[in-house]
Amino acid sequence: MKKITKRQWINFSIWAVIYILFSLWMENLWLLLGLIVIVDIYLTKYIPWGGWKNVKNPKLREALEWIDDILFALIAVYIINLFVFQNYQIPTPSLEKSLLVGDYLFVSKMSFGPRVPNTPISFPLVQNTLPIFNSKSYIEWPSWGYKRIKGFGTVKRNDIVVFNFPAGDTIALYEQNPDFYNLVARDGREVVLSNKARYGEIMYRPVDKRENYVKRCVGLPGDSLAIVDNQVYINGQKSINPENLQFAYYVETDGSTITEDQFRLLNISVSDRDIFSNTQGYHRYLLALGFGEGGRINAPVYRLPLTNKALDMIRKIPTIKQVRIEPDEYFGGPTYPSGVGNYQTGWKRDNFGPIWIPAKGKTIPLNEQNLALYNRCIRNYENNTLEMTPDGKILINGKPETSYTFKYDYYFMMGDNRHNSLDSRSWGFVPEDHIVGKPILIWLSLDKDRGLFNGGIRWGRMFRMVHTG
Repeated sequence: MKKITKRQWINFSIWAVIYILFSLWMENLWLLLGLIVIVDIYLTKYIPWGGWKNVKNPKLREALEWIDDILFALIAVYIINLFVFQNYQIPTPSLEKSLLVGDYLFVSKMSFGPRVPNTPISFPLVQNTLPIFNSKSYIEWPSWGYKRIKGFGTVKRNDIVVFNFPAGDTIALYEQNPDFYNLVARDGREVVLSNKARYGEIMYRPVDKRENYVKRCVGLPGDSLAIVDNQVYINGQKSINPENLQFAYYVETDGSTITEDQFRLLNISVSDRDIFSNTQGYHRYLLALGFGEGGRINAPVYRLPLTNKALDMIRKIPTIKQVRIEPDEYFGGPTYPSGVGNYQTGWKRDNFGPIWIPAKGKTIPLNEQNLALYNRCIRNYENNTLEMTPDGKILINGKPETSYTFKYDYYFMMGDNRHNSLDSRSWGFVPEDHIVGKPILIWLSLDKDRGLFNGGIRWGRMFRMVHTG
């Protein structure tokens, strides 16, 4: 054995301490067996880890150097992406104007504690599908259960949270919005399963490989939540509304159109400027809302998302005749729970609940209402079988039960753009094992409505912290 130098001992000591601390943080002492590899890399060197450096051919040695650097970079990125932070782009306007389409965020995994990956063997920086190849970016074996390492805190009310889409466990490859369960409720299970030309392959995705969503947490485990005329109530008390909360309004002009400068002043993007009076099939709804005269819509009627500040501004524009909030009886869409048994809630988008949010260790009686509200939690998220016998008995994992105790905490998520957000009102609760992290910094913001050198970069939003309010 060659003499071990002082430098080798120093390098070994540094990496050994880092690795031991990492193993303790992971709460998995089996990882300490990896110290054997560190001992050999820095001290004993039985395995020629850097043997490629002795290659005589300079071109081959240069190629091997590149491979070594790329492998090191991929491993480093993989570890950072898993345990520290990841990049996330805001794809939809559901959180506007708090977060804008085109915002690029650093999402902290440490804020709520990083998860041990369910699918540890996967390609870094890709969520579930390899580009170009259009194939899975992960291997489903080995597969690990849910475990969260200690972080800086827990999810709090009004936190903006990135999470894996709960209803994304099963997807129809060609039609992923609405989700599989709403597709089945709308079109029928047999139709969705049999028509591959329209819906594509029906696929299952592990928790950590489901699509990433970002919403605001409005309800915590154990809360009772209700929405009355667009106002959220928690445990009977009015919840604090986000500063940039916005709703959809119908805006009728005197015959003129809203100008580009006015849209800019109102901070309304091009994709949000809908003229509903030109849209076939909406005339009767607009007439029912009190727009138009003599049974005709003669002036432009826009559907626009407006904050309270923008609402005050648009009402002061001389060419605006009337402004009315969008009612949920016409445009609310289906709400959670959809297509479950015969239990009907009668809930709508703007008037929802009251609903109790499940908490770990809490027990509920099993009845028609609770089966409708919580069967996805029991079946899909907590991995139980659930069935009802012809004589009315409820079987969980084959055993008769009259109550159920939850294994996870759950959260209720909503977008700040309340009338343009598919959220917990549509697909239900977010289990704790789906929580990814907390957006902490906007590092880049691009305006898709402008050229790159004509205001396309929102300089005022760059390197700005993401605030709760």
